[in-house]
Amino acid sequence: MKHLTPLLLLACGSFNPITNMHMRLFELARDHLHQTGKYRLIGGIISPVSDNYGKRGLVASKHRIEMARLALETSEWIRVDSWESEQEQWSETVMVLRHHYKELLKSHHIRKLPLENNWPIEQAAVVSLPSSFTVVPELKLLCGADFLKTFHTPNLWKEEHVREILEKFGLVCISRAGSDPFRDISASELLSRYRQNIYVVRERIRNEISATSIRHALRKGQSVKYLLPDSVISYIKQHNIYTEESERKNEGDLLQPLKQRGAMVNPLND
Repeated sequence: MKHLTPLLLLACGSFNPITNMHMRLFELARDHLHQTGKYRLIGGIISPVSDNYGKRGLVASKHRIEMARLALETSEWIRVDSWESEQEQWSETVMVLRHHYKELLKSHHIRKLPLENNWPIEQAAVVSLPSSFTVVPELKLLCGADFLKTFHTPNLWKEEHVREILEKFGLVCISRAGSDPFRDISASELLSRYRQNIYVVRERIRNEISATSIRHALRKGQSVKYLLPDSVISYIKQHNIYTEESERKNEGDLLQPLKQRGAMVNPLND
């Protein structure tokens, strides 16, 4: 096991609410990456986006964090982290990755050498690694197949950020029914260039749970049992979180990345 690269998976998103599908992504990724013979999964992090992201129907992060915490009570290796949601301003995904990578290096006693751009992943110097670690750990971004499509959305991503995510970290993408991640990769010169840093995992047991559909069912008073953990369902009912009013939150607003880059249309605000 000592020759395997310790790997931490990070999933960013709304988690509005967290579903069984979100947690299954981690399990599918772990199985696939272990089978490569290169990695040893040391943890998974769910990082809910901040309240000022601007997405329609996004409820307060305090609720999304607590629902994730309840959902992950039975997991031995996945946890929720509130750092991103606690920032005063919306944090770009690459910033969240940088934060957690620094924390990862710190937790494994690894010091980074200073560089001009102040982001020296490639020149990490080992100070004192625990005996179970013989190589520098890695952090990868975990996502669903539809995430790749967002790279093609004008003004949503900065090209230099996409390059950094692909080059310094890498993606683990779970393919779902009806998606074609290889086509999305081929359609992008940048994604194609870093194809070796994108792990595509086939989901053989179809799981079409949608947080949007779940919110719709909840507003209609319909059952969502077996789609969410019972503890999450109880929390939603206790706090009456998803209502017609909550779904209108941020209606008509631009997502923060689009607003910052002067876009006129919000293609992701469903």
